[in-house]
Formats: sequence, structure tokens, C-alpha cells
Amino acid sequence: MTRAPAAFASPVERYECSSLRCSARSSPDPRSLSAVHGAGIMRYQNGFFFSGCPMVFAGFLPWEYGVRNLFRRPLRTGLTWLGLSTSCLLILVVVGFIRGLEKTLTVSGEEDVAIVLALGMGENIEYSSIPMRTSDLLRAEVDEIRRRRGRAYVSPELYLGTQIRVEDEPEETLGLVRGVTHSVLLVRRQVSILSGTWPGPNEIIVGRLAAAKLGAENSQLAIGKSIELEGRRWTISGLFSAGGSVFESELWCRLDDLQQAMKRQDLSIVAVTCQSEIDVRQVSAFCKRRLDLELQSMRETDYYGTLQSDYGPVRMLAWLMVVLVAGAGVFAGLNTMYGAALGRIREMATLQTLGFGRLAIMVSLVQEGLLLGMAAAITATLFAMVFVHGLAVRFTMGAFQLNIDSIAILVGCGTGMMLGFIGALPPAWRALSFPIADGLKAI
Repeated sequence: MTRAPAAFASPVERYECSSLRCSARSSPDPRSLSAVHGAGIMRYQNGFFFSGCPMVFAGFLPWEYGVRNLFRRPLRTGLTWLGLSTSCLLILVVVGFIRGLEKTLTVSGEEDVAIVLALGMGENIEYSSIPMRTSDLLRAEVDEIRRRRGRAYVSPELYLGTQIRVEDEPEETLGLVRGVTHSVLLVRRQVSILSGTWPGPNEIIVGRLAAAKLGAENSQLAIGKSIELEGRRWTISGLFSAGGSVFESELWCRLDDLQQAMKRQDLSIVAVTCQSEIDVRQVSAFCKRRLDLELQSMRETDYYGTLQSDYGPVRMLAWLMVVLVAGAGVFAGLNTMYGAALGRIREMATLQTLGFGRLAIMVSLVQEGLLLGMAAAITATLFAMVFVHGLAVRFTMGAFQLNIDSIAILVGCGTGMMLGFIGALPPAWRALSFPIADGLKAI
């Protein structure tokens, strides 16, 4: 490529300002020109060409110019990157909380499963009390219940929240216990035993997230350990999972053992699996016929859908936190980028003297902000996937895991790019508002 004439390449050459706001001749500062030449921009007659590239006329600044500027000020760039990464990470955590809660409640129910509980209990199944014979009556009177080899898919259950003391812990903690029979595995089809065996007399099987609900370590609920419940010692016989549903934060034992410990002969609910989703109505018809039992029924998905709507204010508050964190990130980015832009006023004035328009310079500054925002978003996403995804969080219905899924990543990365874009505009506008002559004299 042809070398530019020395008269044009010299940093001490005098240029005439093309702006109407500056009629005097000004000499660009050698330090500013060194930064400009460091990006590969060289003068050639009435245009510019970039070292290693074909000659082009002055238009937008080259991509390499914005990239190199980020590494010319490593400390300021690092602080900006750290602030944006923190903002993106907080947003990922909050969105992961929302997505984890929604996923847990969504996968907890099935369309063809109906639950029968006491009339007027609403969503409070722990306060429900129905006669023990309800399960037998359902088997006998509702033909639409699914059956296999003469065995009906009917699960009588006793559900309650009670104080539980974990081994080696002095304080009791509120936990969720469910008394069940072997039929529960027919109705709760997502349940599988990960290790150990089904509980026998005075034994209990714990869910995968039961330790998180109790605020204990997983080792404290290992197989062979014991817990204290309702004044009795129970030996842990196994560990089960339930596809991420709320059942994973519960402890299950034999129904008759829990009834004896609680001195109760009733049930909380009866869960039944119907032959199809439409047949769930027949369970509701049974409850309306048997007025003496004072029962009501609802589809299991409707029950957990109601719980999900009850947590609507919590989700709204979480999204509000996302907005507030994003706003705080914008102001943090503005503070750092303002200092970076105001420290480069002489450099920007030199670029304008060389013929680059303010739009081109602003685009380059926005490019730097977007690069920082994308780098921060990627860093925060990698950190969240390694250290945040899957963390267990306690809530009233049990426990759930933070879920950094595609929606959370999209929100986090989009926020990072937004922070970089918005944070770069006001500083760029402020720095470019100086007259060129004043900018060349700036400190």
C-alpha cells in the first residue's frame, strides 16, 4: 500500500478546523494524535486510510479504534466492567428466582389428577380433614378412575406442616410431612427413588430438597440418620426426587405411622388419577352427591395454578427489583463512563479536526459501551450458570431451585447491552458538545 506523504503524516502539521464554531487554526496535541495514529488512522490528502486496510474517506471510525481504546485505560475499563457485571449478576439471580418458582409450581400438577379435600378449605390442604373412608368410596363409586390389574389409582394422604428436629441440631425447624401409602407412586408418577428403600415402620424417606426446607445440610439427612417428629424418632430410609415439583421438599412416611404419631384417624386429601382429563368432572360430581361427607374437588393443575397466582405480588416485586437494579447499573455506568469520556475531550476534538463527524465519534463511543456491556453480561452469565443455577431457596410451600434458563439469560444479556448503550450516550453527548478549539486546549 502506498505510504502517505510525510507532510500529512507528521503529528505537528497544522490543520484547519472545518467547523463554523472555530475559525482559527489549531494544532492538535501530539498526545491526542498519538492515540489517533495508534488506532491506525493516517492522513492522506483530503481523506484517511487505515494501516493495513485499503484507503477510505473519512466516515465512521474503524472497529479497532473502539476496541483499542478499551485497553488504553485498563483500570477504568476494569471498574466499569466490574460494575456492569455485578448489575447483570443481580438481575440474573432475581430472574432465576422468578423462573424457579414458576417452574416448581407448573410441574407440580397433572391434568388428569384430581384432589379431594374438605369443603371450604380452598388452597389450605394442611387444614383439610376428611373421613378415612373417602378413599374407599371413591374407588367404589367413580368408575372413571384409572385402574391397572384391578388396582385403582387412589392415594389417601395426610399432609401437615410440623416442627422437625434434625440430628445434631438443637433447634426445631418447620418442615412438611406427608403420610402416604404405596398407591402414591401410581398417582404421583414423577416420583422416583434415587437411593435407599421405601420407608418401613418408623422410617421416613426425604425429598431431594428437604434439607434446604429444613435449613440443614444434605449430610444430616443421609440414609441411616434420624430425625425427631411429633415426639418420635424416625430413621431415614431413602431419598426421592419428583421432577422439580414441590414434593421434593417434603418428607414422606407410612400413612398409618403418621396417624398414630398425630393421634388422628382422618385424611387431609385423596388424590386420584382419572382415565382422561374430562373424567375429572366425575370426581367433582361424586363430591356434590355425597353431601354428608362435605367434600370438594379440583384439578391438581388448578390447585397449583391458584397458588401461582397467589404468588403474583412476589413476582411483581421481583420484576420491580430487576428494574431498580438495572437503573442502578445505568447510573453506575454513567458515573464511570462520564469520567472516561470527559478525559478524552482533546482526543475527540482532534478526531473532529481530522474530519470525522460527531455522529461517527458517538457511534465509536457507543461501540465501546456495548462491548463493555456484552463482556459484563457474558461474565455474569457464566458465573450464574456455575455458582447460582440450582441453588435451593426456601419458601412457604417448601423449597425450589434457582433456574437460570434461556429466559433469564436473555434478560440478563439484554440488560447488559442496554446498560452499555444507554450509559454511553450522555457522556458522549456531553464530551462532543465542547467547541473544537476549546476541546483541543482541554486538559
